Amino acid sequence: MLLAVDIGNTNTVLGVFQGDRLLTHWRLTTQRERTADEYGILCRNLFSLWNLDRNEIRAVVVASVVPPTNFPLREMCREYFGLVPFFVNPAGQSLISVRYQPITDVGADRIVNAVAAVELYGKPAIVIDLGTATTFDVISDTGVYLGGVIAPGLGISAEALFSRAARLPRVEIRRPDKIIGSSTVESMQSGLFHGYVCMVTGLLNMIRQQVSGANIVATGGFADSLISELSLVQHVDPNLTLHGLRIFYERFFKGREAALEKV
Repeated sequence: MLLAVDIGNTNTVLGVFQGDRLLTHWRLTTQRERTADEYGILCRNLFSLWNLDRNEIRAVVVASVVPPTNFPLREMCREYFGLVPFFVNPAGQSLISVRYQPITDVGADRIVNAVAAVELYGKPAIVIDLGTATTFDVISDTGVYLGGVIAPGLGISAEALFSRAARLPRVEIRRPDKIIGSSTVESMQSGLFHGYVCMVTGLLNMIRQQVSGANIVATGGFADSLISELSLVQHVDPNLTLHGLRIFYERFFKGREAALEKV
């Protein structure tokens, strides 16, 4: 079995694969101060609850955009799985050509998503990750990662509105019943929800003018909340990053297990 770990700014997602089948996955809050033992206890308990044998894990592959978590996660893998994890490095991979300067600035999760989108849905492709930040990643018809767009995420936008305006409350992010709000809460919900839909739709239309015929794939924590309004999106794949990590392992890392330190 393969353990795939996606460490994002807000959430850490773990998935267990048997071949190309995702057996189960878990979503945890990302905590920069979490220790190796805390990671280990979490993994041990999760595996136990799902009746999975952690001794059957043959490799661990990680995409991380939170550097402080990398060392404790690496130590956890050594101590609890007897494995040294593979970390996806955009500058040190050969699965996709990257036209981004410098390459080290592009997040590992964005490269992983791009590889998964091409493999699962074809090229050219546009990947929208609706998470802490909203990112648009563009892959050409020749399979080149061209770059993309980074915008504040929906949650960040809502929190900024609450924290920077003294008289505005924190509101639930959801589609309001009408576009013209008759209260402060309704007005904020309309601006957040419909404003965000318009931003995503507008950017997609602009990108499609340069990359025609692209398959549009949405992922991330807010994808389910917005997808009913995003008619341009053809595919919603909440586990796109996990599948990208599996693909990275199978096509780039597999066969290098001899380099692992067993403990």
